Amino acid sequence: MRLLFALACAFAAQSVAAAELKVLTAGAFKPVVLALQPAFEQQTGHRLRIENDTAGGLQKRIAGGEAFDVVFSSPASLKPLREAGKLADAEPVPLARVAIGVAVRKGAPLPDISSVDAFRSVLLDARSVAYIDPAAGGSSGVYLDRLFERWGIAPQVRAKAVLVPGGLVATRVVDGSAEVGIHQISEILAVPEAVLVGPLPAEIQNYTVYAGALAAQTKEAAAARALLAALRGPDAVSVLRTRGMEAP
Repeated sequence: MRLLFALACAFAAQSVAAAELKVLTAGAFKPVVLALQPAFEQQTGHRLRIENDTAGGLQKRIAGGEAFDVVFSSPASLKPLREAGKLADAEPVPLARVAIGVAVRKGAPLPDISSVDAFRSVLLDARSVAYIDPAAGGSSGVYLDRLFERWGIAPQVRAKAVLVPGGLVATRVVDGSAEVGIHQISEILAVPEAVLVGPLPAEIQNYTVYAGALAAQTKEAAAARALLAALRGPDAVSVLRTRGMEAP
């Protein structure tokens, strides 16, 4: 009887301590959170309710007053939210970074992207090029659009662009909508029928950093901090590698 009573008390205490966290995550970091979710929930008793959007989309949602507990996005998108008092005072915690790569459909010839000139030729010669719609606020799409502007080829690329509002750009090369796809490497690896040609040349490579921050109004700060700690642990480093990302 004493054992049963002790177990009942322990279960009650765990139930009180357990929290449900609403987690907002930008595109490329979502697979990392999903991969670590089962172990985190089992070890802590907390539950994660994960919602995904572009960095720009998350910024608009939070600025508009959407309630949440923790957010994972780019530092640049989190900065104005922190300044507006939407995030906790602590600096966002860097968790991962990911490079941009090029994808084609499985079985298609692999284009030469070994140099800046070669990559630019691929863009100009391809029948269609898929990337995240800059208007959606995705970090890779915004960077690429500015790169094309700087090179003076924006009109040519936009004329044949397959702009993806969010999600996995590589699905567009798989379904034949685009000949070439450009997206974060982790997002390309998430599409089985797509082939990663390789990263952009080092001279024009752009890394997206993902950081985590607590909501200013969260009532589950302890649980949210536990999630941030888990995403900086050794298990997280292993998950990052398998998904084409690296520790910052």
